[in-house]
Amino acid sequence: MFWLKRERKKFDTAVKRSSKVPEGFWKKCPACTQIIFSEEIQRNLMVCPKCNYHFRISAQERSDLILDEGSFKELYSDIKTGDPLEFKDVKRYKDRIKKLENDKKKSAVIVGEGKINGRRVMLAFFEFSFLGGSMGSVVGEKIANIIEDAIEENTGVVIFSSSGGARMQEGIFSLMQMAKTSAALSKLKQRGLPFISVLTDPTTGGVTASFAMLGDIIIAEPKALICFAGPRVIEQTIRQTLPEGFQRAEYLLEHGMIDMIVHRSEMKSTISNLLSMLAK
Repeated sequence: MFWLKRERKKFDTAVKRSSKVPEGFWKKCPACTQIIFSEEIQRNLMVCPKCNYHFRISAQERSDLILDEGSFKELYSDIKTGDPLEFKDVKRYKDRIKKLENDKKKSAVIVGEGKINGRRVMLAFFEFSFLGGSMGSVVGEKIANIIEDAIEENTGVVIFSSSGGARMQEGIFSLMQMAKTSAALSKLKQRGLPFISVLTDPTTGGVTASFAMLGDIIIAEPKALICFAGPRVIEQTIRQTLPEGFQRAEYLLEHGMIDMIVHRSEMKSTISNLLSMLAK
């Protein structure tokens, strides 16, 4: 019977090899834990068709969904991240930045001008994969610049936030961007020009505590985490269990912190309609 066992072992190995699924063929939803065909999720604008969970997407993917085809013109891409504090933990800050740039990742935010259903607008798209979309001096400078451009060009501003907050490697230089961006928005408001803030998962820390919550209209994607300090930090500080869904978009809408929750498939038309109503 020994030869039968050997043959069966060979057969089992052959089956395992032939049934290997290509990497990335399936995707597991972190919300409902369902295993879904990756192409099905992509066709659904990176939204889970089972539970409506909105997967995080890149700044490029976001701009492709929102803007008229071929209308986006990136601005201020030449502004580079410095290392004012010569910060180092397990790795030097400048080395982290260099590795990201070598991996073709430009910045934690991409800014520019484009058109939404033919209407010209200044925009910013956060890139969470770049140091958690953290706001350093370059991020603040880019955002302040496009707001000033909007004032000069008499256009509205739309910012899609996805950030872990202020960038610790830049210390006070990062925190100063909260005031810089807020001051720029104050000038925009004085001119009567609209600012639409779109909060995606996650929007936290210094970004939430500054420009992200200053929109004339504040939109969130479904179930997005929106907060200053995260739920784990709060629970460990006050030693109490937080309400279910605390700091999610639905909870904030119920308590008046945001104006609306919009599905990704309806985001472009919603922003277009808002701009037409708010613009001069």
